[in-house]
Amino acid sequence: MNERLTDIDLHSAGFHMPAEWHPHAATWLAWPHNQETWPKNLPEARDEFWQLAETIAKDEPVCLIANPSSRINNTDLPNWPTGHSNNNIRLIELPTNDAWMRDYGPTFCINSTTQQLAAVDWHYNAWGGKYPPYDADQQITSKILNQLEGKPDCLHIQPKLCLEGGAVEIDSHGTLLCTTSCAMNENRNPNLPAATLIERLQKTLGAKSVIWLPGDSIEGDDTDGHIDQLARFTPSDSILYAWSDASEAQQRKLIDNRDALRQAVDCGSLQKELVPLPLPDPVYFQETRLPASYCNFYITNRSVIVPQFDMPQDLAAIEINQKHFPNHQAIGLPSRHLLVGLGSFHCLTQQQPQLL
Repeated sequence: MNERLTDIDLHSAGFHMPAEWHPHAATWLAWPHNQETWPKNLPEARDEFWQLAETIAKDEPVCLIANPSSRINNTDLPNWPTGHSNNNIRLIELPTNDAWMRDYGPTFCINSTTQQLAAVDWHYNAWGGKYPPYDADQQITSKILNQLEGKPDCLHIQPKLCLEGGAVEIDSHGTLLCTTSCAMNENRNPNLPAATLIERLQKTLGAKSVIWLPGDSIEGDDTDGHIDQLARFTPSDSILYAWSDASEAQQRKLIDNRDALRQAVDCGSLQKELVPLPLPDPVYFQETRLPASYCNFYITNRSVIVPQFDMPQDLAAIEINQKHFPNHQAIGLPSRHLLVGLGSFHCLTQQQPQLL
């Protein structure tokens, strides 16, 4: 039975959010179906999504949520296997509003001593109320917990925080990265003192320390500056951070984020190698600037999957990731059509950690 609790101190109870490279029991995805998200290229975005799903499934089980009304069959998707079960992909029919599982799905924590899961169910309001309706996405965590393989004992935690999964990044030492532009935004947590916000993040995710970046810096981003577009931990004790040498509007904010990381290193609160991960040249769909960042990679049990945008920097992004994920294979997959929805691989995925 999954017990629903509010504002529990998971840290004191022995839980913590593991780093993304902790072994996964599964990856959760949601089938792209919202025509408003991809108004002119939904079929192409679905093709890229399916490549992502199949690639992840080579490394670990994939749980793919699809709207009951979505047509996932041999007509809609020619290479969808008969019976909806092949290549380690399990189809689960549940209603969703959109495909961004990272943000509205459960953020899992583990207790290694008791071998127990906890699912953090953030108060989700579609990035500050930008994209109604989002009622089905708000309810997806409780429905996912009823679908966990083996029915593990899993706490259902609803903290008093309005946030999304893409807003937090944690390493294996309990260091948490977050941005002030997102977590402290009035459209999410109005009038919440910074000290209270930090305390709730630490209690909810078992973080030992929180490092703040200013955030909002990727042109075209609609999340108010999610960390998974800006800076990512690696198992080699480095941080890959979004960077550009181009003289354009976003460079000043990228410098501010880099300087915040450098300051944390200089004062001893962050013991990491800082590695720039160059942004691609500006990516457009028709006249719209898209939020392209190679930081939006996803880590599986054996691979790190790097978005590719048909840009000169694509190969370098794979090479940099390979260097800093020596025990993973860096793989590049196309994401230019998915990016029209203003997100990429990390935004679409949510890992369920393995209990070891």
